[in-house]
Amino acid sequence: MTAFAPDSLVLNRKLPLWYQVSQSLRASILGRAPDASLRLPTEEQLATHYGVSVLTMRQALKELEAEGLISRHRRRGTFIEPGARRSAPRRLLGSIDAIVAQQSGERTTILGHGEDKVPGELAEHFPDLSGVVTYRRLRCDGESGEPTNWAENAVRPEVAARIDLADLERWPMTKVLRDAVGVRISRITDTVEARLADPETAALLQVPLLSPILHYTGVTYDEDGRVVDVARIRYRGDRFSFTVTMEAD
Repeated sequence: MTAFAPDSLVLNRKLPLWYQVSQSLRASILGRAPDASLRLPTEEQLATHYGVSVLTMRQALKELEAEGLISRHRRRGTFIEPGARRSAPRRLLGSIDAIVAQQSGERTTILGHGEDKVPGELAEHFPDLSGVVTYRRLRCDGESGEPTNWAENAVRPEVAARIDLADLERWPMTKVLRDAVGVRISRITDTVEARLADPETAALLQVPLLSPILHYTGVTYDEDGRVVDVARIRYRGDRFSFTVTMEAD
Protein backbone atom coordinates (compact mmCIF):
# COMPACT_ATOMS: atom_id res chain seq x y z
CA MET A 1 0.00 0.00 0.00
CA THR A 2 1.34 3.43 -0.98
CA ALA A 3 1.02 6.58 1.14
CA PHE A 4 -1.69 9.04 0.13
CA ALA A 5 -0.14 12.07 -1.56
CA PRO A 6 -2.40 15.09 -2.30
CA ASP A 7 -1.89 17.09 -5.49
CA SER A 8 -0.18 20.46 -5.38
CA LEU A 9 -2.28 23.62 -5.55
CA VAL A 10 -1.67 27.19 -6.71
CA LEU A 11 -3.89 29.36 -4.50
CA ASN A 12 -6.10 32.09 -5.94
CA ARG A 13 -6.46 34.89 -3.38
CA LYS A 14 -9.79 35.96 -4.91
CA LEU A 15 -11.52 32.78 -3.67
CA PRO A 16 -11.89 31.41 -0.13
CA LEU A 17 -8.76 29.44 0.73
CA TRP A 18 -10.67 26.69 2.55
CA TYR A 19 -12.81 26.13 -0.55
CA GLN A 20 -9.83 25.85 -2.91
CA VAL A 21 -8.07 23.44 -0.56
CA SER A 22 -11.18 21.30 -0.09
CA GLN A 23 -11.74 21.03 -3.85
CA SER A 24 -8.11 20.15 -4.56
CA LEU A 25 -8.05 17.54 -1.80
CA ARG A 26 -11.41 16.21 -3.00
CA ALA A 27 -9.97 15.67 -6.49
CA SER A 28 -6.93 13.92 -5.00
CA ILE A 29 -9.14 11.63 -2.90
CA LEU A 30 -11.45 10.66 -5.75
CA GLY A 31 -8.58 10.24 -8.20
CA ARG A 32 -6.24 8.36 -5.85
CA ALA A 33 -4.42 5.19 -6.86
CA PRO A 34 -6.26 1.94 -6.03
CA ASP A 35 -3.55 0.90 -3.57
CA ALA A 36 -3.24 4.30 -1.87
CA SER A 37 -3.60 4.42 1.90
CA LEU A 38 -6.96 5.56 3.28
CA ARG A 39 -5.22 7.49 6.05
CA LEU A 40 -4.71 11.18 5.35
CA PRO A 41 -1.71 13.17 6.59
CA THR A 42 -2.28 15.16 9.76
CA GLU A 43 -3.97 18.57 9.71
CA GLU A 44 -0.60 20.20 10.30
CA GLN A 45 1.05 18.28 7.47
CA LEU A 46 -1.78 19.11 5.06
CA ALA A 47 -1.72 22.77 6.08
CA THR A 48 2.01 22.90 5.36
CA HIS A 49 1.53 21.12 2.03
CA TYR A 50 -1.10 23.64 0.85
CA GLY A 51 0.52 26.68 2.45
CA VAL A 52 -2.48 27.60 4.61
CA SER A 53 -3.20 27.86 8.32
CA VAL A 54 -4.34 24.87 10.37
CA LEU A 55 -7.67 26.67 10.92
CA THR A 56 -8.20 26.94 7.14
CA MET A 57 -7.22 23.30 6.71
CA ARG A 58 -9.66 22.27 9.43
CA GLN A 59 -12.48 24.11 7.66
CA ALA A 60 -11.64 22.37 4.38
CA LEU A 61 -11.67 18.96 6.07
CA LYS A 62 -15.00 19.77 7.69
CA GLU A 63 -16.47 20.36 4.23
CA LEU A 64 -15.23 16.96 2.99
CA GLU A 65 -16.48 15.26 6.14
CA ALA A 66 -19.95 16.77 5.61
CA GLU A 67 -19.91 15.38 2.08
CA GLY A 68 -19.10 11.92 3.39
CA LEU A 69 -15.69 11.59 1.72
CA ILE A 70 -13.69 11.42 4.96
CA SER A 71 -14.15 10.63 8.62
CA ARG A 72 -12.16 12.11 11.50
CA HIS A 73 -11.42 10.20 14.68
CA ARG A 74 -9.95 11.69 17.82
CA ARG A 75 -6.39 10.43 18.43
CA ARG A 76 -6.57 8.09 15.43
CA GLY A 77 -6.55 10.61 12.59
CA THR A 78 -8.49 11.33 9.41
CA PHE A 79 -9.44 8.59 6.95
CA ILE A 80 -10.92 8.40 3.45
CA GLU A 81 -14.28 6.64 3.43
CA PRO A 82 -13.77 3.64 1.10
CA GLY A 83 -17.45 3.54 0.16
CA ALA A 84 -17.90 7.28 -0.38
CA ARG A 85 -20.06 8.11 -3.38
CA ARG A 86 -20.31 11.27 -5.42
CA SER A 87 -23.93 12.19 -4.76
CA ALA A 88 -23.56 15.56 -3.07
CA PRO A 89 -24.43 18.79 -4.94
CA ARG A 90 -21.62 20.49 -6.86
CA ARG A 91 -20.62 23.83 -5.34
CA LEU A 92 -19.15 26.08 -8.01
CA LEU A 93 -17.20 29.16 -6.91
CA GLY A 94 -15.07 29.45 -10.02
CA SER A 95 -11.73 27.74 -9.35
CA ILE A 96 -10.11 25.45 -11.90
CA ASP A 97 -9.58 22.85 -9.18
CA ALA A 98 -13.35 22.84 -8.58
CA ILE A 99 -13.92 21.86 -12.19
CA VAL A 100 -11.34 19.07 -11.87
CA ALA A 101 -12.91 17.87 -8.63
CA GLN A 102 -16.36 17.58 -10.22
CA GLN A 103 -15.11 14.93 -12.62
CA SER A 104 -12.55 13.01 -10.58
CA GLY A 105 -13.07 9.52 -9.17
CA GLU A 106 -15.12 8.17 -12.06
CA ARG A 107 -14.23 5.38 -14.47
CA THR A 108 -13.92 6.74 -17.98
CA THR A 109 -14.40 4.95 -21.30
CA ILE A 110 -13.34 6.62 -24.55
CA LEU A 111 -16.27 6.21 -26.95
CA GLY A 112 -14.42 7.74 -29.87
CA HIS A 113 -12.38 10.68 -31.11
CA GLY A 114 -11.51 12.28 -34.42
CA GLU A 115 -11.61 15.39 -36.59
CA ASP A 116 -14.99 17.00 -37.25
CA LYS A 117 -16.33 20.18 -38.76
CA VAL A 118 -17.02 22.86 -36.20
CA PRO A 119 -20.66 22.30 -35.12
CA GLY A 120 -22.91 25.23 -35.92
CA GLU A 121 -23.73 25.83 -32.26
CA LEU A 122 -20.01 26.14 -31.46
CA ALA A 123 -19.02 28.37 -34.40
CA GLU A 124 -18.96 31.48 -32.21
CA HIS A 125 -16.26 29.89 -30.05
CA PHE A 126 -14.01 28.87 -32.97
CA PRO A 127 -14.39 31.66 -35.56
CA ASP A 128 -10.90 31.04 -36.96
CA LEU A 129 -11.32 27.28 -37.45
CA SER A 130 -13.15 25.04 -39.92
CA GLY A 131 -12.59 21.90 -37.88
CA VAL A 132 -12.00 20.65 -34.34
CA VAL A 133 -11.04 17.35 -32.74
CA THR A 134 -13.96 15.80 -30.87
CA TYR A 135 -13.58 13.45 -27.90
CA ARG A 136 -16.56 11.43 -26.67
CA ARG A 137 -16.37 9.77 -23.24
CA LEU A 138 -18.69 7.86 -20.93
CA ARG A 139 -18.14 8.16 -17.19
CA CYS A 140 -19.36 5.58 -14.69
CA ASP A 141 -19.39 5.48 -10.92
CA GLY A 142 -16.08 4.06 -9.74
CA GLU A 143 -17.78 1.73 -7.26
CA SER A 144 -21.10 0.62 -8.78
CA GLY A 145 -20.22 0.97 -12.46
CA GLU A 146 -23.46 2.87 -13.04
CA PRO A 147 -23.29 5.44 -15.89
CA THR A 148 -23.35 8.98 -14.48
CA ASN A 149 -22.61 11.25 -17.43
CA TRP A 150 -21.23 11.38 -20.93
CA ALA A 151 -19.14 14.14 -22.43
CA GLU A 152 -18.25 15.61 -25.79
CA ASN A 153 -15.21 17.89 -25.97
CA ALA A 154 -14.43 20.02 -29.01
CA VAL A 155 -10.73 20.88 -28.88
CA ARG A 156 -8.51 23.04 -31.08
CA PRO A 157 -6.51 20.72 -33.42
CA GLU A 158 -3.09 22.06 -32.39
CA VAL A 159 -3.94 21.40 -28.75
CA ALA A 160 -5.49 18.00 -29.45
CA ALA A 161 -2.27 16.91 -31.14
CA ARG A 162 -0.60 16.93 -27.72
CA ILE A 163 -3.33 14.98 -25.87
CA ASP A 164 -2.60 11.38 -24.85
CA LEU A 165 -5.76 9.24 -24.79
CA ALA A 166 -4.39 7.32 -21.81
CA ASP A 167 -4.46 10.58 -19.83
CA LEU A 168 -8.12 11.12 -20.75
CA GLU A 169 -8.98 7.70 -19.35
CA ARG A 170 -7.44 8.71 -16.00
CA TRP A 171 -8.13 12.43 -15.70
CA PRO A 172 -10.76 15.03 -16.60
CA MET A 173 -10.09 17.07 -19.75
CA THR A 174 -9.42 20.20 -17.70
CA LYS A 175 -6.61 18.47 -15.79
CA VAL A 176 -5.18 17.02 -19.03
CA LEU A 177 -5.13 20.44 -20.70
CA ARG A 178 -3.60 22.18 -17.71
CA ASP A 179 -1.20 19.60 -16.29
CA ALA A 180 -0.33 17.28 -19.19
CA VAL A 181 -0.56 19.54 -22.24
CA GLY A 182 0.53 22.71 -20.46
CA VAL A 183 -2.29 25.03 -21.49
CA ARG A 184 -2.32 28.16 -19.33
CA ILE A 185 -6.02 28.33 -18.55
CA SER A 186 -7.25 31.85 -17.79
CA ARG A 187 -10.94 31.07 -17.16
CA ILE A 188 -13.78 28.63 -17.71
CA THR A 189 -17.36 29.77 -18.23
CA ASP A 190 -20.04 27.34 -17.07
CA THR A 191 -23.65 27.00 -18.18
CA VAL A 192 -26.01 24.42 -16.67
CA GLU A 193 -29.52 23.88 -17.99
CA ALA A 194 -32.29 21.33 -17.80
CA ARG A 195 -32.95 19.26 -20.92
CA LEU A 196 -34.66 16.04 -21.94
CA ALA A 197 -32.67 12.92 -22.79
CA ASP A 198 -32.38 12.29 -26.53
CA PRO A 199 -32.10 8.70 -27.81
CA GLU A 200 -28.28 8.62 -27.63
CA THR A 201 -28.15 10.08 -24.12
CA ALA A 202 -30.93 7.79 -22.89
CA ALA A 203 -29.07 4.74 -24.18
CA LEU A 204 -25.68 5.77 -22.77
CA LEU A 205 -26.94 6.85 -19.35
CA GLN A 206 -29.51 4.04 -19.09
CA VAL A 207 -32.41 6.40 -18.43
CA PRO A 208 -35.86 6.63 -20.08
CA LEU A 209 -36.13 8.59 -23.32
CA LEU A 210 -37.10 12.24 -22.66
CA SER A 211 -36.33 11.94 -18.94
CA PRO A 212 -34.79 15.05 -17.30
CA ILE A 213 -31.02 15.48 -17.52
CA LEU A 214 -28.60 18.26 -16.59
CA HIS A 215 -26.72 19.67 -19.58
CA TYR A 216 -23.43 21.37 -18.72
CA THR A 217 -21.44 23.49 -21.16
CA GLY A 218 -17.93 24.56 -20.15
CA VAL A 219 -15.88 26.90 -22.36
CA THR A 220 -12.16 26.94 -21.56
CA TYR A 221 -9.99 29.94 -22.52
CA ASP A 222 -6.21 30.15 -22.60
CA GLU A 223 -4.12 33.11 -21.45
CA ASP A 224 -4.46 34.73 -24.91
CA GLY A 225 -8.24 34.67 -24.68
CA ARG A 226 -8.69 31.90 -27.25
CA VAL A 227 -11.17 29.10 -26.70
CA VAL A 228 -9.21 25.84 -26.51
CA ASP A 229 -12.00 23.48 -25.48
CA VAL A 230 -15.80 23.40 -25.32
CA ALA A 231 -17.16 20.62 -23.13
CA ARG A 232 -20.77 19.49 -23.36
CA ILE A 233 -21.63 17.05 -20.59
CA ARG A 234 -24.97 15.31 -20.00
CA TYR A 235 -25.55 14.30 -16.38
CA ARG A 236 -28.23 11.98 -15.09
CA GLY A 237 -30.86 14.21 -13.52
CA ASP A 238 -31.49 11.72 -10.70
CA ARG A 239 -27.83 11.67 -9.65
CA PHE A 240 -26.63 15.27 -9.81
CA SER A 241 -27.51 18.76 -8.69
CA PHE A 242 -25.50 21.97 -8.96
CA THR A 243 -25.30 24.69 -6.36
CA VAL A 244 -23.70 28.06 -7.14
CA THR A 245 -22.57 30.07 -4.11
CA MET A 246 -21.91 33.80 -4.51
CA GLU A 247 -19.28 35.08 -2.07
CA ALA A 248 -19.02 38.77 -1.14
CA ASP A 249 -15.64 40.43 -1.71
